[in-house]
Amino acid sequence: MVWNKRSAGNYAKANAHAHSIRKCAEYTRKAIAAGGINIGNTFHAKDYGPLLETAGFRSIGPYESPKVGDVVVIQPYEGGNPSGHMAIYDGQDWYSDFKQRDMWGGPGYRAAQPAYKIYRKE
Repeated sequence: MVWNKRSAGNYAKANAHAHSIRKCAEYTRKAIAAGGINIGNTFHAKDYGPLLETAGFRSIGPYESPKVGDVVVIQPYEGGNPSGHMAIYDGQDWYSDFKQRDMWGGPGYRAAQPAYKIYRKE
């Protein structure tokens, strides 16, 4: 499988809604598939890390800057969505089912800053 991270990012951007429709995992998974990699499916966004690793993605350090095609998997926080969150970076912005202001994808995540990992496939 050839990973075309630009195609993944372009797909995410082209299919993003103005606001969340609560389908971050589905939209991010489809963007990754548009880039040439089928990572499989799991119900919760928070559980995609092992699927990404199986597909050849590796987690990067917390101080590395995001690059095109990077995928963030964010764990849930108390009072927030129990499924967590995930999104993909197109080189300029983070996208899930909507164009995000930043990696966090919402004020609750931004305030709580729960555990997360960013995954990259070279």
